[in-house]
Amino acid sequence: MNTLGRALLATAAVGTATIAYAAGIERRHWTLRTATVPVLSPGARPIRVLHISDLHMTPNQVSKQRWVAALADLNPDFVVNTGDNLAHKDAVPGVLRALGPLLDKPGVFVFGSNDYYAPKLKNPVRYLLPSSKTKRIHGVTLPWRDLRAGMVERGWEDLTHVRKTVMVNGQAIFCAGLDDPHLKRDRYADIAGAPDPDAVLRLGVTHSPEPRVLDPFAADGYDFVMAGHTHGGQLRVPFYGALVTNCELDRSRARGVSRWGSHMWMNVSAGMGTSPYAPVRFCCPPEASLLTLVPRPVTPGQGRNEGVRFGAGADMM
Repeated sequence: MNTLGRALLATAAVGTATIAYAAGIERRHWTLRTATVPVLSPGARPIRVLHISDLHMTPNQVSKQRWVAALADLNPDFVVNTGDNLAHKDAVPGVLRALGPLLDKPGVFVFGSNDYYAPKLKNPVRYLLPSSKTKRIHGVTLPWRDLRAGMVERGWEDLTHVRKTVMVNGQAIFCAGLDDPHLKRDRYADIAGAPDPDAVLRLGVTHSPEPRVLDPFAADGYDFVMAGHTHGGQLRVPFYGALVTNCELDRSRARGVSRWGSHMWMNVSAGMGTSPYAPVRFCCPPEASLLTLVPRPVTPGQGRNEGVRFGAGADMM
């Protein structure tokens, strides 16, 4: 075999091994991302928030359901679900099993595109194109109303175009949420205006972290926004990061905590799942986030991540 033939064979072997790892190992490597974020009013008691997003559940994903249910052992004070829970018309029971123990905690949610519509097989090149350049392709309508009923009946608040104060351990969190900006279902005018200044936290919740909705949250005076949708890029290159975000957000903010403007913070979850038609993750394991919110300094720094303390991202297998 000549040199070129050996090189091509080696390249093919590496590519095959990479795909096997991304599809068979990493996408089931359930991971907990932790951070401490200074967003509460001075004098407030810390609040532990569990952020869950992008489960993309199918009925047979028992391992994922068990891992999510076990997150209740972390004893969070508050749970935020930023959508895309479903990937199959029969997945509602599996999602409710996964969330079951967490539904006893105070919680809020909004929906994403894959709560409304099932995924469809698409050309994978579409994922590498700017989201503004691709036409939406929807599958069958999913039973999102059944999922909503299951969560609301247990006490979680649907924040779709709603402003709501939620009490968590005797402290008021003022929340406002949007329908999915990725589908252009958001109507910020419905929730516009200054949030309650007496709340210890002013929280915005959206599925897709589009700058056009982050800007008004910041302008209205919100402390923190939580979002999902990006999958952290889903495919990340070492020392480069996410290739795409599937929205207008810049690649550097595809996952984790960052600043938005002079005073607002946000957390973008890399999420727990994938489309059934693109079941791979590389350098971006599926995750939930446990965020310890603490009082902001009296004179906050202006650095992009100043004041944030990140945990080790401990794996929970």
